[in-house]
Amino acid sequence: MNYQKEVGYGLIAGLLVFLLLIKINVLPFVLFAGFIYLVGDRFGLGGIGNKAGTVLSDATKAQLTTFDDIGGQETAKQELLEALEFINEDGISRALGIRPLQGILLSGPPGTGKTLLAKAAASYTDSAFLAASGSEFVEMYAGVGAQRVRQLFERARETARKQGKTKAIIFIDEIDVLGGHRGQHSSHLEYDQTLNQLLVEMDGIANDNDVRILVIGATNRPDLLDSALLRPGRFDRLVRVDLPDKDARLQILKVHTRNKPLAADVDLKQIAQETYGFSGAHLESLANEAAILAMRERAKELTQRHFRQSIEKVMLGETLDRRPSAKERERISIHEAGHALVAEHVRPGSVANVTILSRGNALGYVRQTPNDDAGYLQTEEQIREQLWVLLAGAVAEELNLGSRSTGATGDFQKAIELARRYVLSGMSPLGVVDKEVLSKETFHEAEQALLKEIEEAVRAYLAEHSPLLRKVASRLQQEERIEGSCLRAWLAES
Repeated sequence: MNYQKEVGYGLIAGLLVFLLLIKINVLPFVLFAGFIYLVGDRFGLGGIGNKAGTVLSDATKAQLTTFDDIGGQETAKQELLEALEFINEDGISRALGIRPLQGILLSGPPGTGKTLLAKAAASYTDSAFLAASGSEFVEMYAGVGAQRVRQLFERARETARKQGKTKAIIFIDEIDVLGGHRGQHSSHLEYDQTLNQLLVEMDGIANDNDVRILVIGATNRPDLLDSALLRPGRFDRLVRVDLPDKDARLQILKVHTRNKPLAADVDLKQIAQETYGFSGAHLESLANEAAILAMRERAKELTQRHFRQSIEKVMLGETLDRRPSAKERERISIHEAGHALVAEHVRPGSVANVTILSRGNALGYVRQTPNDDAGYLQTEEQIREQLWVLLAGAVAEELNLGSRSTGATGDFQKAIELARRYVLSGMSPLGVVDKEVLSKETFHEAEQALLKEIEEAVRAYLAEHSPLLRKVASRLQQEERIEGSCLRAWLAES
């Protein structure tokens, strides 16, 4: 405690004064004490900042987080709630002889709300909540990680007692760092010792303890975890926290915009449709960036335009100040116009907007809206449609300017990846193939045959619609950005 430290420091200071009075050189004592102080800090034994305590963060604000505050993730919430009922119905569980739930593992991509779910679990079960990161337990000095694991569990019990609670939740983020497969770190055994200590502590959780502890781990890579950690009796439940689908994104947007003034033209359903692949963290950032744009313009409400610009910022980054030359600007406009026209041809209504404004590494881009959130499978037709769009930029440059540029490098890389998937999925004339047996030459020839076939079809379409391509490119040079609805209006007039 702080008063004990103060008493100790006072005694040390008094001793030093006494030694000075009797004319003893105190410099060696001071240097030795400083050395012990710094070494103790490095080993997590106290000292500067009490490093052993910095692993932990008493999240009293976790009590303010409920499952109602988490948009989407209905399946994950339902699975977690079912598991937590064993804790809330403690009396019934004991009467039936049910082994206490010791661990829940939350698995999913970054930004999907694993930490929020853990905080909501603490609120739902009226538990003390402590959080730590797996990377904070492991150091190069032997024994430090194991000691911190022991301190973590003891601190959880102490915190619960201070708060007058009988339950505590320990949340360990990045648990794959702490709980990876044992034996894979040949340089030293500190990782293994730390994991062993965690296993010991989890095995020591019992029904008759005055404080019941539940460990919730979060990871993006459950395949890296040691099998001993995943066996029944330790992490008994695996809850998958996936990227939200369209309906879930709508719910998340509603949560993050409920404290923001929205204009009448804001269509959250449309925004949810256009943000396929966004995590909850992305959507929170999207709503925040839209509010920032409104503040910059001194607007009192957030409009649909603010949200659309924010989508592009979250996806690609801030608009850059670099200004291409007149010839480069013309080439970029033709390139993006080619992408846009072909995208509308293969999948009408898909273009959200097209611009030649630079963002991130892109000198210009066409943003498309997915029709649905299926995304688990790709049909042959879908792959061919994507190849049409990817090759359209370079073909448009070649038809209208007589040559291609390095601006299509990224498009070609994506096209090659798709062509490879096409061949390996048995969609090419080769039929079903064995990747291990198929020669590189045969594989390359199959890829090239597909890409050349698509390229010729794209060239024929753009040559037929060359005047329209020029018109769209000219408007892009003038206005720098064209909304998808305007593009479709022009196409309907032509």
